[in-house]
Amino acid sequence: MGLSAESQFHVLAVDDSLIDRMLIERLLKTSSFHVTAVDSGSKALKFLGLVEEEQRNEEPSFVAQKTHNQDVDVNLIITDYCMPEMTGYDLLRKIKESKSLKDIPVVIMSSENVPSRINRCLEEGAEEFFLKPVQQSDVNKLRPHLLKSKVKEVGEEDQLINLNRKDINEILA
Repeated sequence: MGLSAESQFHVLAVDDSLIDRMLIERLLKTSSFHVTAVDSGSKALKFLGLVEEEQRNEEPSFVAQKTHNQDVDVNLIITDYCMPEMTGYDLLRKIKESKSLKDIPVVIMSSENVPSRINRCLEEGAEEFFLKPVQQSDVNKLRPHLLKSKVKEVGEEDQLINLNRKDINEILA
């Protein structure tokens, strides 16, 4: 499987601002990425196949739900920080808490240059923090994260194939 074709990379863009969402979508598509754009953190979680599960005497948690969306292969998530209901930081935390999604690189973007906010996002697992307006040079910084994600994915598939071969050989022996 060749990793050179960037069009195989799927980016989920999350921003409540239509103008900013259209800008990031255009920049990503110009770089030959497949883009899905949504306008809220909750829609992003729904697209990714996560739903909120209320648990008694505990805080709500998000768990993977078997939906058609689990077949969606997202290689990177880029999200605005300041959104109503769920911030980009909240979305980042929910993604990093999910066993099935924690390895997807997340990039946060914001029009506000607040060092404590930037550091908090990076400490929580964000790969990058971009200041708006996002530019082509920012999009170019995504490539290493996408390649790292794709290489890890291919390596995990190879491990599964080797496990299956081992099981088959034991059965046949």
